[in-house]
Amino acid sequence: MHCLIQARISSTRLPGKVLKKIEGKEMLYHLITNLKKSKILKKIFVLTSNSIEDDKICNFCKKHNINFFRGPLQNTFLRFCSFLKKNDTKNFIRLSADSPLLNYKLVDAMILSSKKKNYDIFTNIFPRTFPKGQSIEIIKTKSFLSIKNNFLNNEEKEHLTKYFYNNPLKFNIYNYRNNINYSNYNLSVDTENDFKIVKKIFQRKQNEVIELKELIRIYKNITK
Repeated sequence: MHCLIQARISSTRLPGKVLKKIEGKEMLYHLITNLKKSKILKKIFVLTSNSIEDDKICNFCKKHNINFFRGPLQNTFLRFCSFLKKNDTKNFIRLSADSPLLNYKLVDAMILSSKKKNYDIFTNIFPRTFPKGQSIEIIKTKSFLSIKNNFLNNEEKEHLTKYFYNNPLKFNIYNYRNNINYSNYNLSVDTENDFKIVKKIFQRKQNEVIELKELIRIYKNITK
C-alpha cells in the first residue's frame, strides 16, 4: 500500500512549516522516519506542487532519497489523480506533512483493520476521536478516481477528501474510533503556537515512538 504525504511550502498560517526544524530535523523528516518503521507500507511518496516555492520540498526529498511527485498547487485532487494514474496501487493512505508526531503503529493498526472491511474510505476523522495530527485516511483508488474534477467545488478540490464527507450516502465510509475521545486535542502544526507546543513535546518525550496516552499527558502538562 502506498503512503502519500501531502505537503507544500505556502501554508496560509505558517508558511514553510513542513521544513521547520525540531531537534535539528525537519518536521517532514520526523514524520517519514517514523513511517519507515512500518512493516506494511510499501512505498512513501511526498506529493507537492509545481510551484517554484515547493522546489525546497523537492530538494529536501532528493537529499534524503525520498520519493516525490509534483502536481497543481491549489487543486490537490488533480495532483493525487495524476499520481494515481501513473502509479498502480489498489489503495493508498493519505497523510498530512504537518503531523510530525503521527505514530506508525496507528497507521499499521488501521491498515490491518481496513483489510477486514468493505469501504471506499477508511478514516479516523468521521467523526474524529483521535487528536488532530493523528489523522489517517485509507482510500480505494478506484473510488477516488471515479470522482470527476468538474463535480467538485473549490474547497473540495483543495481539501482532498472533502467530497467523500460531503456526500456520505454516495460512499461506503468506515470510521476507526479511539476508545477515548481525544478530538479536542491538537498535535498537528498549523500555527506558530502549535509549533512551539510540538517542539516542547519532542523535548520531553523519552522514546522515538510515543504512545497516544503519553502524548496527551505531555500535551496537558505543557498547555495547562
